[in-house]
Amino acid sequence: MKLTHCHNIDDFRRLAKARLPWPVFDYIDGAGDDEITKARNTAAFDDVDLIPNVLAGVADVDTSVTIMGRKSALPLVLSPTALQRVFHWQGERAVARAAEKFGLWFGISSLATVSVEEIAALTSGPKMFQLYVHKDQGLNAEMIQRCKDAQFDAITLTVDSIVGGKRERCLRSGFSTPPSFTLASLLSYAVKPRWALDFLLREKFAMPMLDTRIKLGSGKAMPISSYFTEMLDQNLDWRMASKIRDEWGGKFCLKGVVSVADAKRAVEIGADAIMISNHGGRQLDGSVASFDALPAIVDAVGGQIEIICDSGVRRGTHVLKALASGANAASGGRLYLYALAAAGQPGVERALTILKEEIVRGMKLSGVTSPGQLNREMLLRR
Repeated sequence: MKLTHCHNIDDFRRLAKARLPWPVFDYIDGAGDDEITKARNTAAFDDVDLIPNVLAGVADVDTSVTIMGRKSALPLVLSPTALQRVFHWQGERAVARAAEKFGLWFGISSLATVSVEEIAALTSGPKMFQLYVHKDQGLNAEMIQRCKDAQFDAITLTVDSIVGGKRERCLRSGFSTPPSFTLASLLSYAVKPRWALDFLLREKFAMPMLDTRIKLGSGKAMPISSYFTEMLDQNLDWRMASKIRDEWGGKFCLKGVVSVADAKRAVEIGADAIMISNHGGRQLDGSVASFDALPAIVDAVGGQIEIICDSGVRRGTHVLKALASGANAASGGRLYLYALAAAGQPGVERALTILKEEIVRGMKLSGVTSPGQLNREMLLRR
């Protein structure tokens, strides 16, 4: 299968699976427990139909929106994801360049394999830093200050990962960060020599946002679930979130909100945005799908805070359904990670081209010329 044969996100998934060692692919593709929430995240979009309008004069379509004060050419955010140089040697650099080329918001993780300083030098596009709150308060303060110095546009505090989800695929494969070449996984790495050579012979794996204080990424292998459980501060609460917002002082987003009560609290502490997200189904399996949670949250806080619908987005029509339900934008991680793993920056750019075309085509066929024209009258829940 070639990159030119990829015509949707699932095609990129198949190509990534063909090119990655199975423990690495399963880290991207897998989720918590029985992976029910992961599946539901995407299936939820199928339970709602679009009702198109016709004869609307759609020759000129403007797909742009404003998210947290910065223009985005599409109502789509590339969610922050960890460990990107494990999936492809270009890692976050490829995603940053592709996002800038398409005029999109993107994010890098506390577990990024490229520093905020390098990303800031690489792109002037809108970018967020996804913050995990560690037990080491000095590390938290250091990361916030580095984001200030690098002039990042927003900090996104992830609030649904106090402990690691039970990712059974990773337990079976023994996947760790950095990847360890155990007897169980050695054959998988050996039969994917291109990946293995890139990982072993290119620049040394590192997590530059953590390496100053944690030996993670400097040679000590650790399962991701252990990182969450052992390193993160389980005392994180609304008071601490508000303190982080004040310490940061810039645009502030909470990622991992799925309840109306939490959405209201986000408004109360002065957050600029929330990402309705269940971490792609990787944390609490059996929790509500993001798209299913969206309408009630919009009814409760719509207009008071920006709302980004995250998790399960695979199609341009998914983006349109999220906007019609009241979201300001949609976002996703796997939608570009599969493409990154499959082909680096060219893969990400092809995936974004396809999604852009799907959004434009979907808007024209729905009879709208701007995202703001989408509304619930254009939706029918089955």
